[in-house]
Amino acid sequence: NLGTVAGTSCAPSLRQALDFLHHPAPEVPLATLEDHSHPAWQRLKFEELLAQQLSQLQSKALRAQHRAPPLRGAELAERLLTQLPFELTGAQRRVSEEIAQDLAHPQPMHRLLQGDVGSGKTVVAALAAAVCIASGWQCVLMAPTELLAEQHLRKLVGWLEPLGIQVAWITGSVKGKKREALLAAAASGAAQLVVGTHAVNEDQVQVANLGLPI
Repeated sequence: NLGTVAGTSCAPSLRQALDFLHHPAPEVPLATLEDHSHPAWQRLKFEELLAQQLSQLQSKALRAQHRAPPLRGAELAERLLTQLPFELTGAQRRVSEEIAQDLAHPQPMHRLLQGDVGSGKTVVAALAAAVCIASGWQCVLMAPTELLAEQHLRKLVGWLEPLGIQVAWITGSVKGKKREALLAAAASGAAQLVVGTHAVNEDQVQVANLGLPI
């Protein structure tokens, strides 16, 4: 009986929790069922969280079996740092160093960088791209909207083109001969960084030597 089990320090089994939530006892406070605070709900939450964590561990183990070229380009990243019109914050520098360490491994990097608007995610992406490009590979940066992609483009061009890095801009609105030229630059490897929207996922967009998608 889950009511008895829940009244003790013992957590209900999964079978008990499922049975109880389908057929709750009359004396159980309705509020504990509606706000999911009842021990039976807590057990289901635990099961879902455990399954998610195990799935993540399994995916991580599978990714560790894959191989990727180690990317090491600290010199170009340092050149980028010296010509930036601002100093990195401690958090930006720490995250950039962690990403550089990940890129140097012979396994694919799988990292989510989270931060508020204006927290410096674009400059961290630029430093990662510099590491990739200095290693002889191309980088693609994709943004969800054309407006955001264009904002990234303006910053990245200003930071990277002075270092001799060619940037290609590919979105659905770029048409005609200009689009053909940009596609050719990406396909030949002349464009070391490709910035765009989900248009970069189209079949006609070929990147000669992709090392890092952002």
